[in-house]
Amino acid sequence: MMLLTALALSLATPQEAPANPQIDYAGFTTLTRDVSGLRAKRLLSFERFQAMAGQKNALLLDARSRDAFARGHIEGAVNLPLTDFTAESLAAVIGADRGRPVLIYCNNNFSNHRPPVPLKSAPLALNIQTFINLVGYGYPNVWELGEVLDFDDPRVGWKASPALASDLGGNGTN
Repeated sequence: MMLLTALALSLATPQEAPANPQIDYAGFTTLTRDVSGLRAKRLLSFERFQAMAGQKNALLLDARSRDAFARGHIEGAVNLPLTDFTAESLAAVIGADRGRPVLIYCNNNFSNHRPPVPLKSAPLALNIQTFINLVGYGYPNVWELGEVLDFDDPRVGWKASPALASDLGGNGTN
């Protein structure tokens, strides 16, 4: 009976998971804390965002999925989904200049709440993760669109795929 009790207790007690040296949650929380102050200073008005995006060396990066990007994005943006971020893929897209201005936006910068930009949970907005990842990979010159816009506003420069535009009754260039 004692053996059965000991077995039952061992099964009921959570076992400590083995440490995975390739996952560092403590490092992530430290990075998040450290990036917080920088990010607060890097939120841009739409006008400033547009002006910076027009600079010769600036990169407008859209980290949404390939499918969402293909269905619509700000004209001039380059796509690299957050799930594909590695040191190599970022270097290939951003280039050798780690100080290059990188401007980011996500679904939560748009008020439309329809494809291809459905609203995400605010604490999980892609901008937050993208900013942290870019800085964590060694790109300190990240800037974020800080406003909520209507992607149907012609000033935004939204480029929708023809299929999406016909679904929404638009002309594909919005």
